[in-house]
Amino acid sequence: MTKRLENALLFIWTTSFIATLGSLYFSEVRGFEPCTLCWYQRILMYPIVLIGGIALFQKNARIALTTALFACIGGLISLYHYGIQKLSFLSDSAPACGSVPCTGQYVNYLGFITIPFMALVAFILIFITSLLMLKWQKGTN
Repeated sequence: MTKRLENALLFIWTTSFIATLGSLYFSEVRGFEPCTLCWYQRILMYPIVLIGGIALFQKNARIALTTALFACIGGLISLYHYGIQKLSFLSDSAPACGSVPCTGQYVNYLGFITIPFMALVAFILIFITSLLMLKWQKGTN
């Protein structure tokens, strides 16, 4: 395995680990109860930590397609969640999703950085890195 692929695996694992720690910080330390869409995003982010960690340990870059799929689906959910928080035409028609409304914003740093936005950035970084890994692997075959 090339050093470039190994660094990409490390980046995917680090990004997913930081995102996981961030979500646990907001729920367990700050006491913010996650809404249903937040749970879906967690369901897609948390396995990337395990998959990425095992792949990094085994130096197995073949997990790139798996992490790309998890990140793509998670990113789409994050994008929708962010949209219903920030776009009035989406938030007005947003369905109720549990005891905590998905349109609620526990944090709003700089007027645009919310929890779903942070998750979206992590998913995008993982997705792009996974695609690069797939490209690099095709170049070595």
